[in-house]
Amino acid sequence: MDKTKFTFTVFFDGTFYQGVYERDDGIKYEVSRVIFGKEPKDYEIYSFMLRNFVKMRFSPYLLSDEHAEKRINPKRMQRLIKKQTENSGIGTKAQQAIKLMHEQNKILSKKSRRLREKEKKEQIFIIKQEKKKDKRKGH
Repeated sequence: MDKTKFTFTVFFDGTFYQGVYERDDGIKYEVSRVIFGKEPKDYEIYSFMLRNFVKMRFSPYLLSDEHAEKRINPKRMQRLIKKQTENSGIGTKAQQAIKLMHEQNKILSKKSRRLREKEKKEQIFIIKQEKKKDKRKGH
């Protein structure tokens, strides 16, 4: 019984979104790379694969390591898939820069809020101390 394993991974390389298509039939391991440009949607990837699979050029095959792969618990596999498909961040450089700026502003606002609260507490403490002194003096 022959098993063939196909994997398609989309990632951002710093400039463009790329897709890496791997196929492993137990003996041969082949890879093909596709450059998308902007971030592709799921349906765009699916339609691309349906239209262009025949035209894809694969690398010269390498010998596969069949024995290296062992059976994984289904629940563990689900966790691994969820971890891989989770949004690891925002896509474009501009969005990443905006996100970084937002995080920095959040930290600055936390610091300033803490300082304001601390000053307010000190002011309240000073007022209480003055009231205590005034009571002792009898005013």
